[in-house]
Amino acid sequence: MNKEVLFAKTLEDVRKLAKEQGNCVSEEQVREAFAKLNLDNDQLQMVFDYLVKHKVGIGQPVDPDEYLSDEERNYLQDYLDEIEALRSYSDGEVKAYTISAMAGVTDAQAKLVEVYLRDVVDIARLYVGQGVLLEDLIGEGNLALSFGVGMLGSLENPDEAQGLLIKMVMDAMEDAISENSANEKADQKVADKVNKVTDRARELSEELRRKVTVSELAQETGMSEKAIREAIRMSGNQIEYIEASANE
Repeated sequence: MNKEVLFAKTLEDVRKLAKEQGNCVSEEQVREAFAKLNLDNDQLQMVFDYLVKHKVGIGQPVDPDEYLSDEERNYLQDYLDEIEALRSYSDGEVKAYTISAMAGVTDAQAKLVEVYLRDVVDIARLYVGQGVLLEDLIGEGNLALSFGVGMLGSLENPDEAQGLLIKMVMDAMEDAISENSANEKADQKVADKVNKVTDRARELSEELRRKVTVSELAQETGMSEKAIREAIRMSGNQIEYIEASANE
């Protein structure tokens, strides 16, 4: 395993450990995990900075609400008020509903959704600040919860239900964050391509003192005409330095 792959795996292992410990790791645990990579102090500090950025506390848990916007705080308070209006259930009731849900009783499954709504909120608060709005995280978590209660029939022991449901909620939120990150990278790639064509077109236009054609731009930059036309299309045909006929 090369050093880059080992680094990425170790970082992921540390994040998993943090989740098991209330989203917190000690400085000693981080240093021990990365000891085999022989990182210098600057590299270790980059690791600590990365963990803090992703809301992993070093030595003590971080307050996830620090990452909430004013809009998200208002939404959270309204949503919590709504949830608080729901009745609470005893451990005995939860177990009874779980057993019934495992048997496919839809009313019991609906009750279990109510039981775990508060847990969805608590989990969502751990994932704020990673590119997905709190409201969307809660929405993804609730969908996963609703789907999960219908899968409890695959379990043999009702005590396993909570673990399964919580895992499904967390997985759903992590998938939402990963998808958002992938979309942002794709959007950035598009923006970079459009900016590159725009800059080259502007330079050539200033040199020729007129708008340029796609073929002229391709010859000057070494880019294919297809790539240039794609950039024009992605800009919404708004690259002003290129002849309008190039948009056809």
